[in-house]
Amino acid sequence: MFLFLNKSMSENSKTFYDFKINSIKGEELNLSIFKDKTILLVNVASKCGFTKQYDDLQKLYDNYKEKGLVVIGIPSNQFGSQEPGSEAEIKNFCETNFNINFPMTSKYEVRGDNAHPIYIWAKETYGKSTVPKWNFHKILINKNGKVEDTFASFTGPLSNKIIKKLEKIL
Repeated sequence: MFLFLNKSMSENSKTFYDFKINSIKGEELNLSIFKDKTILLVNVASKCGFTKQYDDLQKLYDNYKEKGLVVIGIPSNQFGSQEPGSEAEIKNFCETNFNINFPMTSKYEVRGDNAHPIYIWAKETYGKSTVPKWNFHKILINKNGKVEDTFASFTGPLSNKIIKKLEKIL
């Protein structure tokens, strides 16, 4: 039992900045480079009804990056197979159609047993609201590297709900 408790405590003491993920170019990205930044983690897809949110995600990033916000897009093909392309195709789509310049990652699963460890950590430390139900689900990570809040896919990046929370924690 002591070992179980010890493992749980060590997992809960991890922060977002303790993880690594591959960038959309395939390079390992140590998330510690974003230490002391506020992160909006968004699972994205190119062929979704919410894909137009890319525009507002880029605007949000442009408006708040000087205050310490980093938007990170994580492509996922788990919902309706709406992200079938390769990383190169996804990158080209985002840059060509939306002028995306915030960090994007390789394609990952974001729910279930094969989810990227960031999503498993978020669920274990914050709860079920961190588990995406669809594309463009948002997880807000505070400057301490802990989950601050979550937002459903239909909550737009420039919504009052997100802006108010961002301005409070930036």
